[in-house]
Amino acid sequence: MREPVFTGVCPALVTPFDEKGAIDYDRFAQLIDEQIAAGVDAVCVVGTTGESTTMTLREHIAAVDFCVRRINHRVKVIAGAGSNDTSTAVYLSQHAEDSGADALLHVTPYYNKCSQAGLIRHYEHIADRTELPIILYHVPSRTGVSFTAETYAVLSQNPNINGVKEASGDLSLVAHTRRLCGDDFFIWSGNDDQVVPMMALGAKGVISVAANITPRLMADMTHLCLDGHFEEAARLQLEHMDLIDALFSEVNPIPVKAAFDLMGKGVGGLRLPLCDLSPTNRERLRSAMERSGLLPPLRE
Repeated sequence: MREPVFTGVCPALVTPFDEKGAIDYDRFAQLIDEQIAAGVDAVCVVGTTGESTTMTLREHIAAVDFCVRRINHRVKVIAGAGSNDTSTAVYLSQHAEDSGADALLHVTPYYNKCSQAGLIRHYEHIADRTELPIILYHVPSRTGVSFTAETYAVLSQNPNINGVKEASGDLSLVAHTRRLCGDDFFIWSGNDDQVVPMMALGAKGVISVAANITPRLMADMTHLCLDGHFEEAARLQLEHMDLIDALFSEVNPIPVKAAFDLMGKGVGGLRLPLCDLSPTNRERLRSAMERSGLLPPLRE
């Protein structure tokens, strides 16, 4: 019987950049150490939250290699390796495996809008060329491509496909997938605002944007669910909904990088075409962070 890559919380780490726009490895090391100290169960590096789509292949490979060495088996390392080009996805997967990553995160091919048959062929092609477990990433609002539960059922038969980061917002899809796949295919929430309802349906945790700035909160929420304490977990979920909503007031990772800046823990800027958070949403984010205890109240 297969085991999930992880249970609990896995931050989808931002990638810090320096003033010249290069990866800031000193800051990256700090982020990793802070997350592990806060009790996360795994770390996802160079995923889409990490702005992987604006990185060169050389940067991507170097960043994964650095993170694997820095983490040094303290928690599981999930390396982003997705692409809309299947051969590039294989290339990134094989390099992540060589670096010593524990698993791969593969977003659906974006823009191409392939069929369900194309999705199956894409992922089976990758899975047959790596020994690492693969977590699919379903985020149709960003990619224009959607999975069906039936496609998940087909892919679940491949021993190297471990499950999915489900960010469609479709709880019915989660339920149908659980019914069809059972424990042959694991689900993680990809939406911070749906952690508790998805875990109530059997999800194993969350791959989280919010955990970048609130790792302990997300760890507590997921582990309460894993222990069957859904009422307490739901209280945490509802108490911090304003913060979670504010972190998605503009396209990710714009708000979460702004949140680091507001906390005085800057991680550098964004790579174009992403740009700074608007003043209106920055104030909304500040207010939500104050209510969640991440910032002191702004003095008049």
